[in-house]
Amino acid sequence: MRTAQTSLSKPSALRRFHPSASSANSREEETQTSSAKGWSRRKRNEDYAARGHPSLEEHISTRRSNSDREGTMGCVGSKKEQEQEAPGKGTGNNDQHGCAQAAHYVKDPTAANFGSKASQMPSNANSPDGESIAMALYDYEAIHDSDLGFKKGDKLRILEESGEWWKAKMISSGQEGFIPSNYVAKDTLEAEEWFFKGVSRKDAERQLLAPGNKVGSFMIRDSETTKGSYSLSVRDGDSKVSDTVKHYKIRTLDNGGFYISPRNTFTNLQELVSHYKKQGDGLCQNLTSPCLSPKPEKPWEKDAWEIPRSSLKLDKKLGAGQFGEVWLATYNKHTKVAVKTMKPGTMSVEAFMGEANLMKSLQHDKLVRLNAVVTIEEPIYIITEYMEKGSLLDFLKSDEGNRVKLPKLIDFSAQTAEGMAYIEQRNYIHRDLRAANILVNKALVCKIADFGLARIIEDNEYTAREGAKFPIKWTAPEAINYGSFTIKSDVWSFGILLTEIISYGRTPYPGMSNPEVIRALEKGYRMQRQDSCPNELYEIMLECWKNKPEDRPTFDYLQSVLEDFYTATESQYQQQP
Repeated sequence: MRTAQTSLSKPSALRRFHPSASSANSREEETQTSSAKGWSRRKRNEDYAARGHPSLEEHISTRRSNSDREGTMGCVGSKKEQEQEAPGKGTGNNDQHGCAQAAHYVKDPTAANFGSKASQMPSNANSPDGESIAMALYDYEAIHDSDLGFKKGDKLRILEESGEWWKAKMISSGQEGFIPSNYVAKDTLEAEEWFFKGVSRKDAERQLLAPGNKVGSFMIRDSETTKGSYSLSVRDGDSKVSDTVKHYKIRTLDNGGFYISPRNTFTNLQELVSHYKKQGDGLCQNLTSPCLSPKPEKPWEKDAWEIPRSSLKLDKKLGAGQFGEVWLATYNKHTKVAVKTMKPGTMSVEAFMGEANLMKSLQHDKLVRLNAVVTIEEPIYIITEYMEKGSLLDFLKSDEGNRVKLPKLIDFSAQTAEGMAYIEQRNYIHRDLRAANILVNKALVCKIADFGLARIIEDNEYTAREGAKFPIKWTAPEAINYGSFTIKSDVWSFGILLTEIISYGRTPYPGMSNPEVIRALEKGYRMQRQDSCPNELYEIMLECWKNKPEDRPTFDYLQSVLEDFYTATESQYQQQP
């Protein structure tokens, strides 16, 4: 069982987009340039209270009372041309024990609000006394004193479900400890290798077409449209064209059975899979092997939010930007992370922590995960998951990126729109959406980074439109002229990002200076279509660049259009065989 998340709404055609299409963010008040240095303390506290977080004053009080502690957090894009080994710059103490004492940590203020998807669904596997029984989906080697290691197939009794780490007891040995909740499944169906919980149609295609899978590879997943129903996705092949993925609805009988074709019914999904492995019986292919899926990332260490600076060893400089550096680092000698070190004076610690608590609450597959922070002394460290391919901008300019074909470029665009649709739904804004702030992992999954940081940077060269660091070419006219940043100004930036993707990293408005861009926009100028850009994609760009913010599409709409860019006129599901 694997999990993923996405949303899907079937678009008709781009021209059907209605200018009045709204999003949760259309109710969001426009923020002015003066707010770039942070919300008022009162507003922050209201936001914290709404999310169940401690107030800013409480957090600052905690930090002051623990002034002898150090901490970390972070993530951002990378610059391959500046890769170099750290010449003894690692701040980790090699003599220190890998796991720092608990007294050196500040608890994650949002931990109680997060639970894995498995923890949010009722269990069908209960012991006689009512306790849940889970099966291990992967091997897990304990790396903390309180962890419980296990092997794939082991059965565990779940004693306590809280956040991403559950307390469990090994049934065979009686040992107790904490386990990563995304490494186990409580439902017998979830334990099947071919069952992928919460995976969308589009993500099913991405995974089945990934290297390692072959014609006939398959998965069964939850239906996106009918709760309690399932879909079968199968990789199909044709020597004349690239492999594709076909989808079949699995229908439910009144007595609880299942069928794809009424002439063949099955008591359970296991029987259905067994039958179609023996014979295709109307499917595009016989089912062969379950879709391959890499072991998921382990959840971040339990309760580690503000962590000691000494728990990090900076291993390799990945890049440097306007406001700091990005490093590949090792946390507590066992976990690879990315660390963004902020230049002293870039932002106030109080404003940063206020925004970081909100950023931490945003959890999505297409957002770079914020793990921890170090803020007791400058430089501030931002610790995030490590993305192996660096920024999307650098990747597109690389030899590997230059070999990527148009369908994958559209997929990069769709993945980014998916992440922004989540930000939109959460009433948040990014403010600095561009290819340099999208990161790419080894599986070519795109994730949005640095969301929210633009608001709190204290640098006139960045916050003033005349400043050399202000990203004029990505910024909507109303944000340039009036400091009005909303989700709709992010939509404008997304349109510019599309030009970066389709051109393999070309700077927008080539040959034009920032002042020239401003003057051109005031006269209604829009970038021309590049030869490599399909007309349909250019139409999407023009929709993003509508002069009135309210006329621009929602990210939810953009996601659906881009996900179905090549299939909008085709049936998503195959007819009954």
